Amino acid sequence: MKLKIQGKELRVLGFPEGPVISVAMNVMEKHFKHHSKEEAFEILKEVLQSPQDYASDEVLGLIAKQLIKMSEAANPLSSGEGAGGEVSLNQSGISFNVFGQEHIEEGAMHQMYTAAKLPIAVAGALMPDAHSGYGLPIGGVLATDNAVIPYGVGVDIGCRMCLSLFDIDPKELTQRESYFAREINEATLFGSGAQFDQASDHEVMENELFHQLPLLKNLHGRAWKQLGSSGSGNHFVEFGVVEIGEKDAVLGIDAGLYVGLLSHSGSRALGANIANHYTKLAISKRRLPQDAKNLAWLTLDEEEGMEYWLAMNLAGDYASACHHIIHAKIAKQLGRKPIKMVENHHNFAWKEKYEGKEVIVHRKGATPAGKDVLGIIPGSMTAAGFIVKGKGEMASVNSASHGAGRRMSRTRAMESVTDKQFRDEVEKHGIKLIGGGKDESPFAYKDIEVVMKSQKQLVDIVGRFTPKIVKMDGAKHKSWGKKGREEVTGE
Repeated sequence: MKLKIQGKELRVLGFPEGPVISVAMNVMEKHFKHHSKEEAFEILKEVLQSPQDYASDEVLGLIAKQLIKMSEAANPLSSGEGAGGEVSLNQSGISFNVFGQEHIEEGAMHQMYTAAKLPIAVAGALMPDAHSGYGLPIGGVLATDNAVIPYGVGVDIGCRMCLSLFDIDPKELTQRESYFAREINEATLFGSGAQFDQASDHEVMENELFHQLPLLKNLHGRAWKQLGSSGSGNHFVEFGVVEIGEKDAVLGIDAGLYVGLLSHSGSRALGANIANHYTKLAISKRRLPQDAKNLAWLTLDEEEGMEYWLAMNLAGDYASACHHIIHAKIAKQLGRKPIKMVENHHNFAWKEKYEGKEVIVHRKGATPAGKDVLGIIPGSMTAAGFIVKGKGEMASVNSASHGAGRRMSRTRAMESVTDKQFRDEVEKHGIKLIGGGKDESPFAYKDIEVVMKSQKQLVDIVGRFTPKIVKMDGAKHKSWGKKGREEVTGE
């Protein structure tokens, strides 16, 4: 039986309240899973008693460093910082590669140049779907030294793509359109504040962090009621036709046509609150020039940094759980199990190796594209999406685009696209649209085919998804134009 430790047991041992409890649980259950609980507790007691003796240990050092940080005043100074937290940007930033530069707006380029001047920056890249965001541009990739930037991850932490392939004749999507449309309607909720009356059950809601961090404790109830919902903005659930041209060894699916269920959404209010809370903390600790303010970071040696790292990973697990609940509901109604599921985050930070050194890779609106890593890059409500396989290209820091990318803001799309133009475009492509507004119309997005050509060296296309039945938020968005604000959901 594998080792399983509860937070309350660590508190009995004398572990202080805080992130160290989750760190200790994760370390022991991963690296000492075949030890008995008594043996594990003896090890933990020794670390608790003399954390300095274990600070350099490759495994137990993760626990020891947390204990040391909790007992000593953390040194707020780091590279590029002065007394009081003032931070100077480097005169010349690190070099970074840009893919599809001719299609990227100047604002996104400027934001990436600013990020490249951070004293913690190690490597970077800009994807062909890039456009302006908060802090790091959407489509921006930045590797940093022992530091995480909350707005380098984004507001919608763990925003995710998930595709289930079913061995169903795609003709059924037309012949039984109302049936498939109903299943999408009943499987999830759309809208920024949407909550279920009856919460779904999932182990992610039992994570100890919900009881250890005051911020998460206050969000637990709402997060549970939003589990399995899809939000607003560019989030969707759709049925379509998946075409596999030839069998790929990694994807492992025979050539042919399949029914695909594709979803796009993130961590809802949970992720947004985590992002905003820790961004405020980061800004209070590191005072950057005004145009770089939202790039404030937390180091992973600081308690706040470790807290954010743990909370971010929890939000990622929560986003994944939302997708799995939606797909499980629909699969049950279809009476079929998917023959394959492909999924990936695209608003997240990962610990990875770059030129032999561990770095933190932020992918804000970028798809992981390490060697043979599968992912999904969608187009728009009328344009194809793609199943891709990463080539492991270091020039892009093992990344690719996360979609087609916007070519006009939501406000501009609402003002410049007529209802007739929108309706005609959807009908021309034979799309059954449930909800959705002009802010997400096909005209608001870049040409996905051009975007894919701009990243041929980054990914191989192993499958093509053509949307047929699309469900999005159906809310009216007339107020956006008046307020001049852009929704950041799905950023």
